[in-house]
Amino acid sequence: MADYDKPLPLIDEENAPYWEYCKKHELRLQKCTECGLIRSRISVICPNCNSMESEWVKLSGRGKVFSFIIYHRAFHPAYANDIPYDVAIIELDEGPRIQSNVTDCDVNDLKIDMPVEMYFDDVSEDISLPKFRPVKKLS
Repeated sequence: MADYDKPLPLIDEENAPYWEYCKKHELRLQKCTECGLIRSRISVICPNCNSMESEWVKLSGRGKVFSFIIYHRAFHPAYANDIPYDVAIIELDEGPRIQSNVTDCDVNDLKIDMPVEMYFDDVSEDISLPKFRPVKKLS
């Protein structure tokens, strides 16, 4: 693991389970046990039905690019050497959308609806960031 010099997520009581699962290379999000909504925003209350009952469910990590932006100027000085880089909204096969990066392809090749799959980038001993790469087509 190289020294990671970019900002890291702030872990608190609410989001700690998410980051613990990421550390184990598992994508898990909260699913409301009342209405079934899988939510990408971690919260104690369901935004759909106001239930406070939820469980952490394992997701496939597969999805498609819903939207993206390409940065040609660094948003933060730590990203200056990464120009150009993308920030993408990925719509998971299970429905929720999450923000991440698409790697392993030129930013100019990014397309809406591009199929992607998740992998985890172990950036520190405690943090594994979920990232995406294009699904390789079988020839």
